[in-house]
Amino acid sequence: MPAAPDPSPRRPSHARLTGLGAGLLAVALMLGLGCVDRWLGGASLTAYGVLFLPVSVLTALWVRPGDLRAAPVALPIAFAVGLLPVADGDGGLGSYAMGLLTALATQAAWLYAGTLVAALLVLGRRVALVAAHRRARNRRQPATP
Repeated sequence: MPAAPDPSPRRPSHARLTGLGAGLLAVALMLGLGCVDRWLGGASLTAYGVLFLPVSVLTALWVRPGDLRAAPVALPIAFAVGLLPVADGDGGLGSYAMGLLTALATQAAWLYAGTLVAALLVLGRRVALVAAHRRARNRRQPATP
């Protein structure tokens, strides 16, 4: 009697997100983490910055090879969008905008660190892809006598 196939869908290990998908994932994660930070921690900007680092790594690792440049570009946008629930504002649009700009200015180190980590990961992935492409091309070419 043949074994029944596994009904659970499996995601292939090589599945990657497009540049837009990686950017949207980063925005959604940072907005969600900003809301959780506001709800649990009373809007701790340091905690928000620390949470940005794993999101940066995740985004840089999940973007597909053709869209590697999109990860470091999308991350600062995601950082700014995620600050919306965390930013302080006493009331009114002007006060809220100043709170958002102040949060961006005071947390720039986290923003730079996360973007740098993503850029280094993307650069490493790109170097590995180019090296693999060169090895494959060298294997295909016959040796000249």
